[in-house]
Amino acid sequence: MSPTGKPTAGHVGDHASDPLVAELASRCRGQVTAQASLSGLTTLRVGGPARVLVTAESDDDLVAVGRAAATHGVPHAIVGRGSNLLVSDDGWPGIAVHLGRGFRGLEIDGGRVHAGAAEPLPTLAVKVADAGLTGFAWACAVPGTLGGAVRMNAGAHGSEMGDHLVTVEIVRLASGARETWPVEALGLTYRHSELPADAVVVGASLEFEAGDTATVREEIASIRRWRREHQPLNEPNCGSVFTNPPGDSAGRLIDTAGGKAMAVGGAKVSDRHANFIVTRPGATADDVATLIRRIQQRVAATAGVDLVAEVVHLGRFEPSDDASW
Repeated sequence: MSPTGKPTAGHVGDHASDPLVAELASRCRGQVTAQASLSGLTTLRVGGPARVLVTAESDDDLVAVGRAAATHGVPHAIVGRGSNLLVSDDGWPGIAVHLGRGFRGLEIDGGRVHAGAAEPLPTLAVKVADAGLTGFAWACAVPGTLGGAVRMNAGAHGSEMGDHLVTVEIVRLASGARETWPVEALGLTYRHSELPADAVVVGASLEFEAGDTATVREEIASIRRWRREHQPLNEPNCGSVFTNPPGDSAGRLIDTAGGKAMAVGGAKVSDRHANFIVTRPGATADDVATLIRRIQQRVAATAGVDLVAEVVHLGRFEPSDDASW
């Protein structure tokens, strides 16, 4: 804080002349960085910079983002742990928002758990287990934050967020209002919610049943062992690339179509799991985008199924139209 009590502006780098950056730096308590690389904030480790990155630490920071986006006519995007995000090589001309430690925290009252949206889901799964609650071990397999998991109704091992959610707290960037929504209002379906585009999830309440901590801890350990054996955890990836079609598995369809042999530049289909794309040194976002498209083309041609990508594309992409396999 400054001696006057006004929030001290965050670092603005060499682009303080950008009026958007200057406005955000003057209004936000959290860090503000111009031309911030987003590749390090994504699990694919590719992509270019955002015009500005705001690490929001309070509702006031989010309100400032909403006002600045409206005033300057620029888009915004929430970047959690970047586990389902593909950023264009050219970067993105908007405001990227990362929720800081001000949006973490956990309160437990019986079987009710309230957590901040920036809590990593694997960490939250362990905390829930240590509290003697059961039913959330599957979340250790989702490498995202609680906020992102709510928005996309994330799930694994036959369970999903909608199984546990009671209420969700959001901040509306358009109005600056904080609202509490019951789970019934979220319109949750498979890997989807009906939350408005300007709604930033800042917290959620979940309900669990009592269980044995040691038993749940062993369940978490079993899930982690399975992931190490079947998923490319030691290589940059974005988790499952495609949603599973009704009654089938995207990984099975890709594998059956010979997808494990597919690669574009530095991006390739994982040898361990066909529904994962991994990146190697020198990979580009366009490599990943092109490979996603070619996988969709191959599965459509061989199985007649149109795979739907879970990965969110941010920015402009020009994947090759060359569909050679």
